[in-house]
Amino acid sequence: MFCLSIENEYLRGVKCELFMAKLNGLMKDTAIYGLSSIIGRFLNYLLVPLYTHYMPKESGDYGVSTNIYAYTALLLVLLTFGMETTLFRYANDRPASDSNGHWPDTVFTTAFATIGTLTALFLALLFGFITPIASYLGYAEHHEYLLMMGAVVAMDALQAIPFSFLRFQKRAIRFASLKLLFIFLNIGLNLLYFVVLGKTSVFYVFFINLLCTGFISLCFVPELFKIHWHFDGSLLRRMLSYSWPILILGIAGILNQVADKILFPLVYPDEAQANVQLGIYGSCVKIAMIMAMITQAFRYAYEPIVFAKAKDADSREYYAAAMKYFLIFTLLAFLGVVGYMPILQYIIGAGYREGLGVVPIVMAAEIMMGVYFNLSFWYKLIDKTIYGAIFSIVGCVVLVAVNILFIPQYGYWACAWGGVAGYGTAMVLSYIIGQRKNPINYPMKDICIYVVLTIVLYAAMVYVTKVAPVWAQLIVNTLLICLFVGYIVKKDLPLSHLPVVGKYFKRH
Repeated sequence: MFCLSIENEYLRGVKCELFMAKLNGLMKDTAIYGLSSIIGRFLNYLLVPLYTHYMPKESGDYGVSTNIYAYTALLLVLLTFGMETTLFRYANDRPASDSNGHWPDTVFTTAFATIGTLTALFLALLFGFITPIASYLGYAEHHEYLLMMGAVVAMDALQAIPFSFLRFQKRAIRFASLKLLFIFLNIGLNLLYFVVLGKTSVFYVFFINLLCTGFISLCFVPELFKIHWHFDGSLLRRMLSYSWPILILGIAGILNQVADKILFPLVYPDEAQANVQLGIYGSCVKIAMIMAMITQAFRYAYEPIVFAKAKDADSREYYAAAMKYFLIFTLLAFLGVVGYMPILQYIIGAGYREGLGVVPIVMAAEIMMGVYFNLSFWYKLIDKTIYGAIFSIVGCVVLVAVNILFIPQYGYWACAWGGVAGYGTAMVLSYIIGQRKNPINYPMKDICIYVVLTIVLYAAMVYVTKVAPVWAQLIVNTLLICLFVGYIVKKDLPLSHLPVVGKYFKRH
């Protein structure tokens, strides 16, 4: 019995080590994807003071940029047609007849051909009907804005499949290097045009994006030559049946992110001030986008792993742990942004800072969106993506309703709270129904403790902001953030478990 007990203890220890190794693998990939995303977003932050300095608030140009980029985000979801997630689903489902190992290439070919057809049709419609489209959107005198960004979104859609294939192949370094190359080119050209050449028009924002996107598209040419091209019509039918609910989900999801920026100029009562107010909101939202960075990095690393692990015995335990750690680090990021807002506010020009109050609200909405993403895998894994479409549509309807009803009275504050309402609705629906259809034992007690602790520390930061000078705010906020980190280390993440640096804290 004693020997059996030792053996069982040993096996539990081995299982724990293997489980932590898997989590460390997720952390490592998330760190690589996150590095490209965070560095890229950070460098893009440098463009915010650039644009808000060279494009004055009164010109409304930054509002125009915010509005058109919202349309391009929606178009990108339409043109990719849910094929990114679909590629992971079917590339991992190799048939027994795949003796040569080319099945993933067949899935890639079928997805790429589908996106190529959609983008060709889109460009034909855009260039053929540019005059009525531009007039309807309020850009009758600036057709070139829409034509340039139409070309950009078409190339982005085509790039989505090769980028997804890199993730499937776990080529995180190649993925990150191409993303960073785009960012550095974009930053360099923006500095050249705005600082050196003294340009002040939003035209150059779109033109530079077109140049950089085209260059990255060329970088994929060598990758495409390595593919064993084979289109499978029967596979396409299965992929489309799987992807169309994801498309609906994606449309609703992206509308949750950009509907406020699309609707704002349409429902704001002062037409002359609409782009000015939208520019204030759009610039302040940039600060809150650290949550989008973390969620995106986590998604890039996590999505391929979920489908690969679906049949593992410990998959549910893994998903529950991943949710917990995702929430821990997003809450830490929330406190970091709020705590250092006295410094981060200088990212945007002085004329735009009146909208900084929306930042915590938008970050809370992004956290809810990230939780919803984590909760979404139950219906993807059982091929019931229709549930995701339903949840996202309901959330989108709530968001749009809040925007339409309250923007006329409360302006961009309604946009911020609309995001909370929309994401919160989708998150709650997905959790309740998911626990019935495919239950996962999430550590709700631990999650609630972290949420309550974050709320308490946030309230303390708000109070300090009202009564203390800036230097004192920074000191107190830093101590509060350290308190949160200390709780994480004590409760859930000993330093010895960290990837890369953890070996320096392990006991001998």
